[in-house]
Amino acid sequence: MRVLIIRCGALGDLVYSTSVIDALKLEYGVDTTIDFVCTPGSGTLFNADSRVNRVFPLKHKKIPLFLSAQKKAVIKHSKKEPYDLLINFEFGKQFLSLINAVVAKKKIGALLQTINFPKDVVHMVDISKYIFKTIISEKVYAQSFPRLIGSDKKSIYKKIDLQEKYIIISPSNSHQKKNRFNYRAWENKPWIELINQLSQKTQVVIVGNKNEDNFFNQLKPYPKNVLDLVARTDLSDLIGVIENATALVATDTGTAHLASAVNTEVFALIGPTPADVTGPYKSPYNKVHIISSHQDCAPCYKTELMKNCKDNVCMKEITSQQVYLEIKSANLL
Repeated sequence: MRVLIIRCGALGDLVYSTSVIDALKLEYGVDTTIDFVCTPGSGTLFNADSRVNRVFPLKHKKIPLFLSAQKKAVIKHSKKEPYDLLINFEFGKQFLSLINAVVAKKKIGALLQTINFPKDVVHMVDISKYIFKTIISEKVYAQSFPRLIGSDKKSIYKKIDLQEKYIIISPSNSHQKKNRFNYRAWENKPWIELINQLSQKTQVVIVGNKNEDNFFNQLKPYPKNVLDLVARTDLSDLIGVIENATALVATDTGTAHLASAVNTEVFALIGPTPADVTGPYKSPYNKVHIISSHQDCAPCYKTELMKNCKDNVCMKEITSQQVYLEIKSANLL
């Protein structure tokens, strides 16, 4: 069984779709070959994952087939080794020409069929699962959740000076570098307060992306017992670091999704975005704490209300003490 999966979104979007990997392996056998078409950065999610055979990078999604060497590489490979199944998770019409050109015996998913999602299918993970529901058994469907494989614990501890217990702070998010107001962000002052409080009880590990020095410099100097890993790990190692952590604290961003997919307890500070749709996914195997200031106007993401918001009160009114006490009440300190 050879399968091609198309999912070309941000990191969190790709994490949502990973429930399909175990579903296919359980339904069709462990020797099922699974290839992905992903954005280049997000695709490194599978560098340490032996369940995924190959990743085709697709940087520019809207470039026509005849001008895209990356799209032509996918098509050429499918002609040489045809797929038994193509699963498309992308709803954008720019993917239709690629989907039509790929050689596969069967094609399912967005743009290929009319999908009427039930009212209780709300979270993006459940939407992703529903797309492939018809090709697997109910038993397998019930057992399928996002799951990631990163660097193993032994190699992680050889490279990085981690204590046996540590809590990860991931204060940045994907909107940090964009030239607009970051509605998902928590203010610097409570991040500093929380880092100081937690570091008195346990090792704190700070993670983030490269080229975000301006943001992280505002949180420094860090107190003792803080390990700065910002831009110092690849994605496979970052997954391993997160998997072995006591907990992770973040806003609504990719690292929160990584934590939920490796069953590390996650504390997500969420204001304008709908936690039940795009927040870290709750499964029978993990613990997800959504921390909110419970504003009547939230969620408001991508609405006129958000665009006209000048104060970002939903995030401002989450206090560092509120977050600290939530972690403490979970018996993690």
